[in-house]
Amino acid sequence: MDKNSTAKIDRKIERFKQESHHTLEAEVAKKRIAWFEQNYQGQRDGQPPSPRTAYELFFFEYLGLSEKEVAVLSETETKIVWSSTNSCPTLTACKKGGLDTKTICRSIYEKSTQAFVSQLDPQLRFHRSYEEIRPYAHHCKEMIIRVDFEQMMRLAIEEAKISKESGNKGYGAVVVLGEKILGKAHDTTVTEKDPSLHAEVNAIRQAVKTLDDMNLSGAILFSTCEPCPMCASLAIWANLTTVVYGVSVEETARLGKSRILVSSREIIDRSPATIEVIGDLLKDECRALYI
Repeated sequence: MDKNSTAKIDRKIERFKQESHHTLEAEVAKKRIAWFEQNYQGQRDGQPPSPRTAYELFFFEYLGLSEKEVAVLSETETKIVWSSTNSCPTLTACKKGGLDTKTICRSIYEKSTQAFVSQLDPQLRFHRSYEEIRPYAHHCKEMIIRVDFEQMMRLAIEEAKISKESGNKGYGAVVVLGEKILGKAHDTTVTEKDPSLHAEVNAIRQAVKTLDDMNLSGAILFSTCEPCPMCASLAIWANLTTVVYGVSVEETARLGKSRILVSSREIIDRSPATIEVIGDLLKDECRALYI
């Protein structure tokens, strides 16, 4: 390794140890999004981009790697899985600095890669196996999966209907990680006489129990209504990657629902977390729940 490369690795080690991982994550995400906006001129033919499109765009065009370095292990229309064996400065820095790649890659590079992929299509989700990651394995196993957002929101809508039938207020939420539903719930504030038991709270509690991990990085929260400040804050503390909602707090307030008129985006933007917020999914169907 030449002196210039050694200096870059040493600087990377210093930043990993001294700077906030949230800050580094946001910096990497900003850089990747800027590249996408400047360089990607993809032709849209009315069809949603495939997992392979995202894989090739990120690894071949952005990172400049070869297919041999990120060899595809399996592929379907909705999922592509590959094995990364490329020369990796982060791996080198972690080895030299005595740092854990599981921690560094998850806290700095997972969401920032998703931020890039989401520019192409937020329904494409980047995931990494932390059981198969270097130096604990000879490769890093990674994948991009297409998640059907409308299908997941319809599950949340069904939960909201169950809520109403059971005498609660009619909210539903689902937490999804890749191809797995981690939590699916509705609000139980009335029946359990507990004002904290919003649909999002119940779904997130299920999710952390399912994973046995309070860190839900990589997961998506679907909610029929925009999360209130309490639930948006919980999404931050759970380190979710994405929040998707149906109808906004402003809209439900106009429909006569008692709401705190602070958007989830405002709560998240005031936090250190990198969380994308997507609104108005199946808005009319979700709005109908509150009329």
